[in-house]
Amino acid sequence: MSTPTSTDQLAQDFVAFSVQAGVLRFGEFKTKAGRLSPYFFNAGLFDDGAKLGRLAEFYARRLVASGLQFDMLFGTAYKGITLAAAVAIELARLGKNVPYAYNRKEAKDHGEGGTLVGAPVQGRVLIIDDVISAGTSVRESINLITSAGATPCGVTIALDRQEKATENGQDAEHSAVQDVERRFGLPVVAIATLGDLLQYLNAQSDSGLAEHRQRVLAYRERYGV
Repeated sequence: MSTPTSTDQLAQDFVAFSVQAGVLRFGEFKTKAGRLSPYFFNAGLFDDGAKLGRLAEFYARRLVASGLQFDMLFGTAYKGITLAAAVAIELARLGKNVPYAYNRKEAKDHGEGGTLVGAPVQGRVLIIDDVISAGTSVRESINLITSAGATPCGVTIALDRQEKATENGQDAEHSAVQDVERRFGLPVVAIATLGDLLQYLNAQSDSGLAEHRQRVLAYRERYGV
């Protein structure tokens, strides 16, 4: 499995930003699938105004570049709620003003009630989240969107790990992102991928990050798709 040679500058800038912000870390981390990963991406650490604003800029620029057509954003509880709000602000700044909504984990029985909050869910709805691990939150969002009479039109995430999903405790031949694309027929737009991360590490020969490249590469050889 070779490292890609083409350069996606937006992705490279995003990986560098994530490393500098301490959101993308290297070491040994246990994943939901029980694997020991040499890197960890925690979008919850985009935890101040400057970092969140920059993250929203990357999402918005990637979405505009993708050409994907959508009428509104839908944030998946919980991380997707903040992401939807921040990206809606940045899109408006770029001249594309769209409404957004999000879901609660528990239905509210007073006030406006229900599980959906924000703008009416209608038209072509883009789901926004940080990563797709098992696709569970995407499935829940699709159900909520279709139940409201709207049409899911895609998913946007920060990082595509490009690694095999697990099914019944076994490694599948496809990734969680590929499963969403195949099962629901929805495009998934990622700011960056594992391939982009490896390309970034390839360019860090003069920094302390270079030592992590071989372990990330070995992880990709074992679990990558």
